[in-house]
Amino acid sequence: MNTLGNKLRVTVFGQSHAPSIGCVIEGLPAGFAPDWDQVSAFMARRAPGQNAWSTQRKESDQPEILSGLTDDGRTCGAPLAMRICNSGQHSKDYSGLKRTPRPSHADYTALVKYGDSYDIRGGGQFSGRLTAPLCFAGALALQLLERRGVTVAAHIAQIGAVFDTSPDFAAVSREELCTLGAFPVFSGSAGAAMRDAIEDARLAADSIGGVIRCFALGLPAGIGEPMFGGVENRLASALFGIPAVRGVSFGDGFAAAAMRGSGHNDPFLMRDGHAVTRTNHAGGVLGGITTGMPLVVNIAVKPTASIGQEQDTVDLETKANTSLTIRGRHDPCIVPRAVPVAEAVTALTLLDLIMED
Repeated sequence: MNTLGNKLRVTVFGQSHAPSIGCVIEGLPAGFAPDWDQVSAFMARRAPGQNAWSTQRKESDQPEILSGLTDDGRTCGAPLAMRICNSGQHSKDYSGLKRTPRPSHADYTALVKYGDSYDIRGGGQFSGRLTAPLCFAGALALQLLERRGVTVAAHIAQIGAVFDTSPDFAAVSREELCTLGAFPVFSGSAGAAMRDAIEDARLAADSIGGVIRCFALGLPAGIGEPMFGGVENRLASALFGIPAVRGVSFGDGFAAAAMRGSGHNDPFLMRDGHAVTRTNHAGGVLGGITTGMPLVVNIAVKPTASIGQEQDTVDLETKANTSLTIRGRHDPCIVPRAVPVAEAVTALTLLDLIMED
């Protein structure tokens, strides 16, 4: 389904090459006056056509507010509805793909489920284009979280075989997160090597994946529920809604499988009258409930499925093996533009959890 959240509900609508895309947000507190300059700046981080590692499709991504605001720009308690008009579509690039599905795209599964009615242009409702309204909603959630003393920010932890340095999970600060730039890494040399890896993939008509690490600072202890209502459960479910996400882990994640308990356990100590942990291998969550330590979420993003090399596929009409070469404008690496999307979805989920508590 296209709806995220319980108390704060975001419903996304549209298709990649439809006249518009957008979202409806329910549950925003009345009287909230968003900083629209911050919203625009946040959405610009996801927008295409800005650099060599991004698709050259041009989209202005200017949101049009349809309802939910007073005359002076404050939320009024009604659902906030917005749309973004699409432009720059090259629908002819997708002709013929209903009979020859693209590898690692949702073409085949969508055709099985929806039949000939599926809008395959640009990937239809499965396109990363629909993350633009998610970023709009997330930009509002980020502002509301900041008012509660919660900061959400992410960096590119890995591109291919190149790794960024990472701050101490137990001691990461807002000041450190504020140093992240347009290509959000802590190490300048790692960032340069990552961009080289992306360019190498682009020149080879190929693509490359990576990992985004998202932090949330200032969360109080006690948010979340055990079992199926845990913070990890809710975040993982939401983050898997981002196209191309292939894995979600917390703290040390899968590396914990190679550790001993003596190395993975986070010892408690008192600091300024509060129980904290000396380390943060757990990533700020125990038993599905926040500990008050920084929340650390790792998000694995696959290489862009659309590449310029010839690939094997099938012809669904003739029932024969064949090949295809994908045309169009595609990101050699999705990861940099996915960073604000990960921040947006994390912020929306955490704000929803806080509102439920």
